[in-house]
Amino acid sequence: MAIELANHIYRDGEGVPVVLMNAYPVDHRMWDVCAKALADFADLNDVPDFPIWAPDMAGSGASPVPSDADSGPRMANGAYSEALDRLAGAYVDLIKAAGYEQAIWVGLSMGGYVAMDIQRLYPETVAGLALCDTMAASDGVGGENRLKMADAAEQTNSVEPVMHFAQPADGDSTVKKTPEFIATMTGWINEQNPAGLAWRQRMTYGRPELGAVPETISAPSLVVSGELDPSSNPSVMRPLAERITGAEFIDIPDCGHFSAVEHPDTVARALLSLVKRVQSAQKNA
Repeated sequence: MAIELANHIYRDGEGVPVVLMNAYPVDHRMWDVCAKALADFADLNDVPDFPIWAPDMAGSGASPVPSDADSGPRMANGAYSEALDRLAGAYVDLIKAAGYEQAIWVGLSMGGYVAMDIQRLYPETVAGLALCDTMAASDGVGGENRLKMADAAEQTNSVEPVMHFAQPADGDSTVKKTPEFIATMTGWINEQNPAGLAWRQRMTYGRPELGAVPETISAPSLVVSGELDPSSNPSVMRPLAERITGAEFIDIPDCGHFSAVEHPDTVARALLSLVKRVQSAQKNA
């Protein structure tokens, strides 16, 4: 057995698929508007149809919570020390099962950790890479909050411990403060499995050190940062981009952590630029 991912195909097409990897604590639906915009902008620019996928990350949406056997060893504090590596392998298995050797891997926040681990373990599968509102460094001391959140979700068997992700704070973006955004995020979170919420935090806490990964990226790449993101703003993301050869850096004003939800058109345009760079690189290879 291996970690199972429920895939969602927004569009079929020729060439390398774009694989969108979701953030915590939601599922693939966070990409819905951005993925449609990406397809629409591609059509407007006469870019041939390319596949656009968004699997639910393990434990989110329709993807089951991995068993302990599939997750691998547990640390003394309950975190999984090999789960991110196994999850990265599950995404690679997904594209290979469909007959693809490579993908343009796009990860936002927790999805960015998966993207970087795919680069670390399976660089030959990386045709392009987009890192949105994420980081290469470990959590440091702040990581303990992940385990507290995991414990709380399991102990209460509820999503309440993560509902603060749907609530705006002082200094948040205009979009994040709108009733529409709050209602959408609240709805998505309410439909998550508390055990899956806990699993993803235990997986992320136990992730390997990814700090050396950016320098190994040679494929066309993109780094996106919301200027109001409390954890991954341009002070974190611009230095990350500078460590990646040839990376395009996009900072989005009045945007928080969920850039693809808050400003889907801006992210979609940046992703289309990445797709065109990948297609050009492959044509010239």
